[in-house]
Parts: sequence; C-alpha cells; structure tokens
Amino acid sequence: MKPFKLLPKSKIEDLPKTTGVYLFYTKKDTIYIGKAINIKNRVKNHFNQPSHRDNLFIDKVDKVSYLKTGSEIEALILEAELIKKFQPKFNVMWRDDKNYFYVAISQNKQKIPYIYITHQTNQSKDSSKTIFVGPFTEGVALKKTLRFLRKAFPYYTFAKHSRLKCTYCHLDLCPGVNPDLNDYKRNIKKLVLILKGKKNTALKSLKREMNSASKNQDYEKAKKIRDTIYSLQQIINHAHVINTDFNHDLNTNKQIVLKEFAQRIECYDISNIQGKFATGSMVVFVNKKPDKSQYKKFKIQLPEKPNDIAMLKEVLTRRFSHKEWPLPSAILIDGGKGQLNVAVKIKKIKSLKVKVMALAKGKQELFIEGQNPIPLKQLPQETYNLIKSLDDEAHRFAISYHRSLRNKNLFE
Repeated sequence: MKPFKLLPKSKIEDLPKTTGVYLFYTKKDTIYIGKAINIKNRVKNHFNQPSHRDNLFIDKVDKVSYLKTGSEIEALILEAELIKKFQPKFNVMWRDDKNYFYVAISQNKQKIPYIYITHQTNQSKDSSKTIFVGPFTEGVALKKTLRFLRKAFPYYTFAKHSRLKCTYCHLDLCPGVNPDLNDYKRNIKKLVLILKGKKNTALKSLKREMNSASKNQDYEKAKKIRDTIYSLQQIINHAHVINTDFNHDLNTNKQIVLKEFAQRIECYDISNIQGKFATGSMVVFVNKKPDKSQYKKFKIQLPEKPNDIAMLKEVLTRRFSHKEWPLPSAILIDGGKGQLNVAVKIKKIKSLKVKVMALAKGKQELFIEGQNPIPLKQLPQETYNLIKSLDDEAHRFAISYHRSLRNKNLFE
C-alpha cells in the first residue's frame, strides 16, 4: 500500500480534489475513516457543515491524511480494509457487526461457490466453508460494485441453480447450468482478490491464463480472457458507486433537502378510477407553509385509461406552459421511479432549474433525481413531516376535485 500523505488540520485546502480515502486523527489515534469522490470537498464538508455525528469528534481532529485511488471501487474497498485494520472509534461506535455489510463466499454440497451480501459473519450453517470480505459501510455502493464485477466474473447467488436458464443466465451474469467448474472457481478467486484490494494480482493471473491459452493455440479461450481483462479494467476505472450527496452521513439529507423546502415547492398528485374522472392537483408550500391561493387543479384530457404516468406528464406539461406562474425551487411527485423519470424529462425539455423528487409510499422511499432512493425512516424528522404534509395536502386536493367531477356526472 502506498504511504498516506499527512496534513495538519489547518492545511485542508491542500487536499486533492480526487477520489480516495481520508483519515482523521487525534494526537494519538485514528478516530474516523471515510471515502469520497472528491477528498477535499468531503473533508471540508465535515468541518464547514458538520452533522450531529461530526460534532461528536470534529473538534478533536488534529491531523488529516489521505490516499488517492484510481477509482471509486478501489476507494470503497480500501475504506473497508482500513476500518478493519484500525477500528476507528467513530466508525465503530455507530455500527456493530449487524450493521456493517460483508460479501460472503460460501459453497454448496458439491463445493461450488456462490456469493451473497450479509450483515453478519456467522449466518452460514457451516461458517468454516464461508469466506467473509469486509466490513463495508454502504450497502448501496457494495451492491453496485458487485453488480459491475459480476459482468466480468459471472457468479451464482444461491446454493442451487435451476435446471433451466435463469434471468441472469440470459444477461451473462450467471455461469449457467453446466459451467466449466475449474474456470468458474478460478474466477471466483479473482473476484475475492479484487474485493480484498488485490486488483493487480487478479489481473496478472488473468494475463498468465491468457498467455497460456494462446501458447496452447486455444485462441477462443485467449480472446475470452482478453475481453474479461478489458471489461474488468473498464469497470474498476470508470464505475460510479459512491453517492456524491449522501456519502456516509444521513444527516446531510437535512442540508440537501431542507434548503429546497425553505423556498417554494410544488407537490403533484393524480386521482382517478380506472382512468375515469381523472384529475391532477398542484399544491404550493412557501417557506414550509401551504399557500392555498396558488393551488391549481387539472382536469385530465387523455383518453379514459388507467395510466398515472401519462396523466402526470400531461399535468406537468400544462403546468410549465404557464410562464406567468412563479417557478418552484423543487417539485415533489406522488409516485416512484417512473414518475420521477417523466418529471425529469419534462424539466430538461423546458430547461428548468428545479430539484425533482418523488415519494414512493409503497416502498417508503424518497427518490431524488441523480441520487439513490432514501428510506423515509432515515430522514430527519423535520424533513419527513414536511414531505408527509405536502403529499397529504396534494392528495386531499386531488381527491376533492375528482369527487366533484364524479358527483357532477351523476346529475347530468
């Protein structure tokens, strides 16, 4: 491992704007380790916009060290390696073994490896046959990493495989029904090497296998290994797995979300019965309070078919055609990823500078454009209450208009 570069706290402006890991020190100990796409910005954020967690230790920080990595995946893996080695107080105190993430490599009765993510290192019936790699701090980043690496090294995720091809077989992410077990096991070993931070060892092993196949005039195998090497290099160097806005501290959600709510935010909801009497509502909150004088209601003009996403598209298109209406700083949609995507498309078509969010009540998640979904239970209470108030008010307003149209139809 390359030596870390150490700086006094007063010199954080000299930190690089590159991907890597950083360590906070007191005079005696390493107290916190983190990873970042931009080390300088992330470290400055700890000091300039401290979360409630940062406030527990930030005044104790005496020095900062860092190590640049070639990619986000390498930063994720290096962070896990360093946390395991140094056990920094303010990483460990927030998580126990049940909250960290580990990659488990287990075997079935035929000694065929399969891979899964777990919180604990004793879940296997026979833990002696299971290798655990970790601990990793972020499940989303780890899942993304494995998803990318699976393209280079397809693997099983269960002890038993169907006699027929599964969905992942068709996507070339699973070894299939009757793989070459020797090749498969060798690839799993390389995958483990990468997860342990030994990328170069894995690549050297692949190159040796490629050269050996070429000498034996097995050019098809040599080409396949060459493609794997290229794919692996592309994945490691270019895959984006670290979340730029929600890296580590959930409390930063408060800084990101509430600044949008502090201004003008519009919330939209669709109400219909199998496409009939379809209506859309727009409610407006200014400085976190409803402004009913700016509420708008829309009678959907689409054919009477149940298509909430198409209806939302119509409502947003009509709304943003009104240039005389004040523009919001953010919009909140009742719905999930599909609703979020259509709102983002309209935002781009109309060249709007607004934050787009969607509330998926079924999964209890908040979607924010360009970010990973946030479980509602992890939001600060103030943010959660405000989102709930917006959504409830938009739903109430949409339902009231929908009922009035339905009742009117009964008397016509």
